[in-house]
Amino acid sequence: MNPVEPSALRVTYRHEAVTTLLDPPGTLAVFGFADAATATDPDDARYLRVVQSALDPAAPSECWLTDAMVSHGREGDLRWSRGGGWQFVAIEVDECGPDDIEAACTHAYDRLLAHVAASPEHHLLRIWNYLEAINAGAGDSERYRRFCDARARSMAAHGLTRFPAATAIGHRGPQRRLQVYALCGQHDGTALENPRQVSAWAYPRQYGPTAPSFARAMLLPRGGLAISGTAAVIGHASSHAGNVTAQAGEAIANLRALLERASLPPFDGSSPLKVYVRHPEDAEAVRGVLDRQLGPSVPRLLLQGDICRSELLVEIDGWRFAA
Repeated sequence: MNPVEPSALRVTYRHEAVTTLLDPPGTLAVFGFADAATATDPDDARYLRVVQSALDPAAPSECWLTDAMVSHGREGDLRWSRGGGWQFVAIEVDECGPDDIEAACTHAYDRLLAHVAASPEHHLLRIWNYLEAINAGAGDSERYRRFCDARARSMAAHGLTRFPAATAIGHRGPQRRLQVYALCGQHDGTALENPRQVSAWAYPRQYGPTAPSFARAMLLPRGGLAISGTAAVIGHASSHAGNVTAQAGEAIANLRALLERASLPPFDGSSPLKVYVRHPEDAEAVRGVLDRQLGPSVPRLLLQGDICRSELLVEIDGWRFAA
């Protein structure tokens, strides 16, 4: 099948009822944010309740919208929706045994990557990973390092030659629940790196036997930038230990470097950001940094999230679309 010209993709934060958000024919995905599913969650493959606790009392939903008709369905433990040259795909896996993150990751990635490879939208552009107790374990036994090992093995087995943009964040929701979801396209994007940082896949051995397998950002086929989880890392080292406001400012400096690398203007109302804060009591300080450095017009969603390095207190990912 020849790839179609992709329709426009938009990402917005909305406060309407989930059923209302799912009603338009071009809705590709809707995400809610809480610890666990509720009885009112719709039985719709396009809806995913993310196991990250919102730090705002009335958190919005995140909506992915296209200008094309969207179809959707399920294949066992995997859900998908597609339309206009884009695909949303997601899988949730519960670890079968104590601390069995590698087996859960292998199952999730093998299922997801096989599905994507067989799809018209076979280019993996952006992926999110949410795992419980991300920092548990000492040295190379840390759950995040073991997750990186399993992810890299699965990607290699499926022949990936270019890493997607990505986020990997720890949650405190259902024990041993792994959530993985992705944005794919019929057309490939362009992976970007940050000149202020060592590429994640080139980190030295001190961060684990397998370096993280992701690009710092992805230029999307129709324009716009999908930004990976970005923290206060300069070169390959964490900065500003113990200082959440300084870390938030450094993360924003890294985001700005990515915009400059992509030749995009500063963040504005078309740039929704997710901000993961390790300690909920730090949320107000982080909001202050966002207001001062980005301004109140930039949409942001604050979530409790454990960052992949235990000394890091805040991480930001998101999007930069044309106005």
